[in-house]
Amino acid sequence: MSTPLDSAALDALFTDARTHSHWQDKPVSQALLQELYTLTALGPTSANCSPGRFVFVTSAEGKARLKPALSSGNVDKTMSAPVTVIVAWDPEFFEQLPKLFPFGDARNWFTSSPELTKETAFRNSSLQAGYLILAARSLGLDAGPMSGFDPAKVNAAFFSESKWQVNMLINLGYGEADKLHPRLTRLGFDEATTFA
Repeated sequence: MSTPLDSAALDALFTDARTHSHWQDKPVSQALLQELYTLTALGPTSANCSPGRFVFVTSAEGKARLKPALSSGNVDKTMSAPVTVIVAWDPEFFEQLPKLFPFGDARNWFTSSPELTKETAFRNSSLQAGYLILAARSLGLDAGPMSGFDPAKVNAAFFSESKWQVNMLINLGYGEADKLHPRLTRLGFDEATTFA
């Protein structure tokens, strides 16, 4: 892409976008979640490894399974969100590499190193979570990413029959803008960057 986004797009993705904790009672359709995943999947990952796996928790039963794993400060916002995405990573993501990266035997890069496999899966699934937030904002949804939960409880509740492991949670829906807190300060350029 050689043309910069216009200011309206930048506002939607960054400048005016906020982390939401309060949600309108407005459902998010399965078709929109499919579109969200399609956009998310297009984001680059190392060797196109795409280790992120996503559970869209939308049902009352699913929310009830998730609730015991949440820290107390995340219960109300998660129970009221139309969707909570469990962003997970697949420790056997490399099994898909013959399809996803057909330029060589990339699968063998990971089969002999559990440490490299875990590091790659966690790093790239985190990257995919960022893509999901930006894709959600681009589709008119609001997002509220969270790390206040017990990973062992989430894994037991949702992944007991698979090898997937939770990375983070992201609430999705249509936020209540009148209940936002003032935007918190960010570090300035001179505080967070250097040149080499």
